[in-house]
Amino acid sequence: MASADDPSSETRQAESPLRPDRPVELEDWLNLRLYHPLSWRMALAFKDTVITPNTLSVLGGVTVIIAALIYTYTSGPLWALVALALHMSWHVIDGADGDLARLTGSASEMGEVIDGVCDYASHIVLYSLLASVMARDWGAWGATAMVLAGFARAFQAVFYETQRRQYLFWVHGKIWLRVSNETPHARQGLWRAPVRAYLWVGETLATNGPRLDDALSRLSQKDRAQANALMRKTVLPVVQRLSILSANTRTLVIGIAMILGAPALIIFFELALLSVLTLVFMRRTRRAIDEVIAQLEPRSSR
Repeated sequence: MASADDPSSETRQAESPLRPDRPVELEDWLNLRLYHPLSWRMALAFKDTVITPNTLSVLGGVTVIIAALIYTYTSGPLWALVALALHMSWHVIDGADGDLARLTGSASEMGEVIDGVCDYASHIVLYSLLASVMARDWGAWGATAMVLAGFARAFQAVFYETQRRQYLFWVHGKIWLRVSNETPHARQGLWRAPVRAYLWVGETLATNGPRLDDALSRLSQKDRAQANALMRKTVLPVVQRLSILSANTRTLVIGIAMILGAPALIIFFELALLSVLTLVFMRRTRRAIDEVIAQLEPRSSR
């Protein structure tokens, strides 16, 4: 066994890459204990191979589509359980592409957009196929309701991600598209339209984020530290409750509904329950951010 002062041991420690710093206050049990550790191991395994982060993004999308096909064209709880396992593996791959990008120094705005496009496109396929399942027993009304549930998921997901990314930017300084998209490079290219659409939806659902950006940008170093403490006290509890809108929850609900042979439960959860909760959360997050802005603006104007 190598001793603590063994140079070779120190070399191995120095060369061992560190896992990404993900603030634990926003992570649920599945992310902390299952998905993120597995994502990191996958990224390490592909670090010195020809596999790129974009390859993993596409692979994740394909995994969701395969799960959707199993849900649609098989029957019985065992097959549904297989599809759920595949759908859950998407979460691992979805984290691994970002980890691999950071490991290889290839993280970029375009990579983030490609990842998002793969995620949204594959889940459009998922909900379209689930609509065909509903059409078998419920006819056109059932199919239409499932499609509407898919649209509801898209808007709810943008709201959820916007709130998380805003908080991570405000408190932890993690850059995201709304900020980096202001650079001249980001305003050009093939992905300009989907980026703008994503940001427009996010800002429409949560309109006061840029106001807080402006107030924070004019604070002194001392006041900024106090602002972080204020946001952890005021905004964080609301953002933590948004975890019910996360993909983690939705994946489990879809799997459980299909195992039970009751896809209508997906419609109730997505279209009814989560839509109401999203409206409630929109009001609460705006109120919390407005409270922070009200306390910061006198300081930022000094």
